[in-house]
Amino acid sequence: MIFCRFRKDASVSYGIVEDDRVRTIDGDPFNGYKTSSTVQALEGLELLVPVVPPTFYAIGSNYHNHIVGIAKDRGREPKFYDTPRVGYRANSALVPSGADIVKPVDSGPRFEYEGEIVAVIGKTIRNVDANQAKEAILGWTIGNDVSERDWQAKDPTNIRGKNCDTFKPMGPYLVTGVDIRDMTTNVRLNGKLMHSFPTANMLFSPGEVISSISRYNTLSPGDVVWLGTDEVPQKMKPGDVVEIEITGLGVLRNRVVAEAG
Repeated sequence: MIFCRFRKDASVSYGIVEDDRVRTIDGDPFNGYKTSSTVQALEGLELLVPVVPPTFYAIGSNYHNHIVGIAKDRGREPKFYDTPRVGYRANSALVPSGADIVKPVDSGPRFEYEGEIVAVIGKTIRNVDANQAKEAILGWTIGNDVSERDWQAKDPTNIRGKNCDTFKPMGPYLVTGVDIRDMTTNVRLNGKLMHSFPTANMLFSPGEVISSISRYNTLSPGDVVWLGTDEVPQKMKPGDVVEIEITGLGVLRNRVVAEAG
């Protein structure tokens, strides 16, 4: 099932995407819904992020080539961790597909994308194993974990380097009933394919990551877990368009603009 969340005439609703049309539902994918008779064209709808998460988790260092490539760029040995390294991101940084990524006026040139698959939690869990954690995933969406690398290196909380307004594009859809082992992640910058990698080729599986979080934190319906990126992201600049396409999930597309100032 492909769900979208959209605004129409100042009202926010969920809908089911049926080819180029959207059927509005009463309710939401997390708490139950009924389909309505209202069907409208997908084109022209204002798509929003597919979920506003109660808690926003993200893991780093979850793909082999990314760890090796980043270490090589920084002139150090790659470091592989024994357990998932999970942190938080800010909801205020979320923007939907089609919205602008704003590059802060005082940010440096190491302004980069990270194409990621995002697990969306469908039920409340606490202290579960990896198989139980996997079963708690309602569906999937796409994220772009925009990062200002100089700030990231200087600020251990990532308040600027990862969490500025517009730094977290997510969408366009919430897709259920799919298997990430069948997926490929493609990242394009200004139409040029920069990276293509098997989405499921992770060091820690989604179930393992979510199980690790649940050991100490309760996860709730609507929580999101961003699962990392592969390869070595490249710099973005104002005027660039970055597209992240994951098989079966659609395309997350955003333009970079300069902050006024």
